[in-house]
Amino acid sequence: MIPHRTTHHSLAGLRTTLRRLAHHLRLPVETRSRLTLAVTQVAAGELDAGRMVVLDAGPEAANGSGAMLSVRLQTPLAPRQPSLTGLPLPAQRMPGCAAVWRVPLQSSPAEGSAPAVSDLLEEELSDALTRLDALGRDHQRLHHELAETNSGVLALYVQLEERDEQLRRAHGRMLRQLEDALRPPPVEVAGLEMAVHYEPAEKDAPTGGDLYDWFLLPDGTAHITVVDALGHGLASTRSALNVTHAVRTLALEGHPVESIVARTDEILSTVDREVMATVQLVRLDPATGELLIANGSHPPALLVREDGTTRLLEVRGRGIGFPLPGSERLLRERLAPGDLLVLYTDGLTESRRDPREGEIRLQEVARRHRALPIADIPGAIAAEMRTVILHPDDTVALTVRRVR
Repeated sequence: MIPHRTTHHSLAGLRTTLRRLAHHLRLPVETRSRLTLAVTQVAAGELDAGRMVVLDAGPEAANGSGAMLSVRLQTPLAPRQPSLTGLPLPAQRMPGCAAVWRVPLQSSPAEGSAPAVSDLLEEELSDALTRLDALGRDHQRLHHELAETNSGVLALYVQLEERDEQLRRAHGRMLRQLEDALRPPPVEVAGLEMAVHYEPAEKDAPTGGDLYDWFLLPDGTAHITVVDALGHGLASTRSALNVTHAVRTLALEGHPVESIVARTDEILSTVDREVMATVQLVRLDPATGELLIANGSHPPALLVREDGTTRLLEVRGRGIGFPLPGSERLLRERLAPGDLLVLYTDGLTESRRDPREGEIRLQEVARRHRALPIADIPGAIAAEMRTVILHPDDTVALTVRRVR
């Protein structure tokens, strides 16, 4: 192939030259279409303005990668260089040229006369339609594959949701079994009625740091422990269990009630250095109604007399893990037949903005529900107290009523 230079004053002539040159050099039909369209897009501004363009085409060595066709477009009269962005066949800008295209030459030139331009156009249109049909088939295939993939993903998602639900139910059953094991049923003793309501901060994790324990001592008195360990979840449950077990051991060994909070802290300081918990200890003689209360930083017990009068039984003290732990004194009181004792954790009263407001409201609520069956009282109190919850927290409400 010898260098080919032509001067053009119209787009039609430029297109004809490019198509015949590309056909002669056996360029692929798609390459021919892209080259023709790219060159005419760059030259269109000049030709529309009545200025000529010059087309140079010739072979060019390509560093061992085979022969290359170099197509150079010159716009000698252009006031500025044309844009080369967005062309169907990318071009480069070289000194003295508006644009340069380099196309690989893969075969020897064609023999014989050039076909009519209309035949070349029809060939390019047929090639474009063929490629468009292929793209359509690819699109349909991809659409079908995507639909199958989506169907598979949806089925997998449904299976995962079902599996998650099964795991959630199994997890809930396991935690409820653990909760039942950790929370003993009320003590059955003549002269006393007992009931409890427990509500976890998180419904899916019904364990926390609010625990209670109640049992009969050898002398026939009932012992009740209420613990609120710092934190949530299983870690706080472990701390609360350590406290209740230590208290039970000390109580059964016969230690005075007023000494047990401090002794519990002393014992746990060697095995659970992280524990911090409030604790309330209650001793109640079913026969006489004598009531003893020791406290370590825990909310005060509430006494509701049969006639509806109420009193908070406050005992100063510091809890397990606090500085100078222990109950400062032992409160003594007496429950008459029909009197109700309410023990609780701070989740019951601190669900409201002001804990003192919560304690006042608790007295009103407990007074209203004092005559209900004992099994219904703790839940009724908790339901009315927690109509407004500013922050979630574990809640224990425990009631004891002396009966005739």
